[in-house]
Amino acid sequence: VGKATLNSVNLKGSSFLTLKDFNAEEIKHILWVSADLKHRIKHRGEYVPLLQGKSIAMIFEKRSTRTRMSTETGFSLLGGHPCFLTPQDIHLGINESTTDTARVLSGLADIVLARVYSHSSLELLDKDASIPIINGLSDLYHPVQILADLLTLQEHYGSLKGLTLAWIGDGNNVLHSFMMSLAKLGVNLKVATPKGYEPDANVTQEAQRLSKQFGTKLQFLTDPVEAARDSNVLVTDTWVSMGQEEEKKKRLKDFHGYQITMQAGSVAAPDWTFLHCLPRKAEEVDDEVFYSPRSLVFTEAENRKWTIMGLMVCILTDYRPQIPKLKF
Repeated sequence: VGKATLNSVNLKGSSFLTLKDFNAEEIKHILWVSADLKHRIKHRGEYVPLLQGKSIAMIFEKRSTRTRMSTETGFSLLGGHPCFLTPQDIHLGINESTTDTARVLSGLADIVLARVYSHSSLELLDKDASIPIINGLSDLYHPVQILADLLTLQEHYGSLKGLTLAWIGDGNNVLHSFMMSLAKLGVNLKVATPKGYEPDANVTQEAQRLSKQFGTKLQFLTDPVEAARDSNVLVTDTWVSMGQEEEKKKRLKDFHGYQITMQAGSVAAPDWTFLHCLPRKAEEVDDEVFYSPRSLVFTEAENRKWTIMGLMVCILTDYRPQIPKLKF
């Protein structure tokens, strides 16, 4: 079903907690494998059982549509067996310590994907497990989402280098993952957040270092129009994440003027597109943009499946893609 990889990138056995830990060639390789699987399985109708005989433990402290469906269907499509574990099935760090859970799952599964409240839970799992851990979302990072976004943009634009992405919204985990990856791929980033909603200071410091290292532009603003100006990609996310419901009234007031509309797009680059990791609320982006041809959100959602499949194949096998390398 595939030849052993002969290039310098070898991710087999690696955990995937944050894109901070992955260099440009490693990120490109994951996207290449993802595009290859999409081509072979979706477009050519092949059966590619690269994960036959393997199992994944999927720990979900937070509910999800895309993360669960993409991982569960993707692992099955590759011939493996997914096991879905909710807080009702597994008491991570409560009835059983995270350390013990990590050791038990290491003997029962080949890999773990965990969607957790605290990033420290992932770090503890990774420390005590002898199998790879994938971050399905934490309070600090959401790296599997960014893989889907990058593949979506690569497919649409044909290349990533030189694009400018404008983040308009909350300084959250999705933004943090963009900040840990875009500069490595030659993508400029403009961030517009209301005062008091800026990204994490440590993440910002690392992003500034990466921008300087790779020669990209990184700007932090409070004016969403200035962020949109001349940008190729406009991106936002929920203003009220799970666990922040009590802050909703204040947040909606503080984010007034941050809704993405065609008026915001009027100052963007002529080829501008829109991304949102979903679920979406109307105050974040209006219907005119969300359902327009400029919106890539449903391709982006589908690519969650192909990129998590590509990531898992990279971590668990020596597979080498059959399609030519992607242009970045």
